[in-house]
Amino acid sequence: MAVALQQTVEQTVAGLGYDLVEIERSAGGLLRVTIDLPWVGVQAEQPLVTVEDCEKVTRQLQYALEVDGVDYKRLEVSSPGIDRPLRHEKDFERFVGEMIDITLKAPIGAAGQGGGAPVAASRKKFRGTLERAEGGGWQIVWSDAPAPKPGQKVGKKRASAPVVLQALGFALDELREARLAPIVDFKGRKAPHQEARNDEPGQAAPEQAQNQEWRQ
Repeated sequence: MAVALQQTVEQTVAGLGYDLVEIERSAGGLLRVTIDLPWVGVQAEQPLVTVEDCEKVTRQLQYALEVDGVDYKRLEVSSPGIDRPLRHEKDFERFVGEMIDITLKAPIGAAGQGGGAPVAASRKKFRGTLERAEGGGWQIVWSDAPAPKPGQKVGKKRASAPVVLQALGFALDELREARLAPIVDFKGRKAPHQEARNDEPGQAAPEQAQNQEWRQ
């Protein structure tokens, strides 16, 4: 993706008071821009992106992209979905305690033979709970024990068995990709960061504001 496009979009979005989450170019000339409101910290309730926010960014981006002569056929501005990408340090700080998926740039190698159950040396992909590592940095914690299926009865022996947890420490420059894990509970209701999506501008109910989208 051209550096000029990245800079134009990032500066425009930031100038309006939003965070740029992701830029994607898709087939048919679609330019998709994902925005979010700046994180307000763990002590305050995080506001949600609305349709009006997406409309405002769309209008300003249309002007900025026209001035810079960016070639595209359709612009789509939306809030993050349930698999929100994590790229910056502030993203990881914001989602501590959440389930995430990470892909390493290189296989785990000998590091997978440390404490706990061995991990295949060729493994690159992991899903676990994001935590701060001792001494700084980040880690994900997970268990390879199979989770019970919905409605499955768990025997007393299995229920009382200790859960073996695995932990993997990592630095951000070791990651090829990191995203929130797209997990929905068994009743079909979404986790706190997984609000509903609405494709019709101006028709969203308040509880559907997190994954808003404005297409132009």
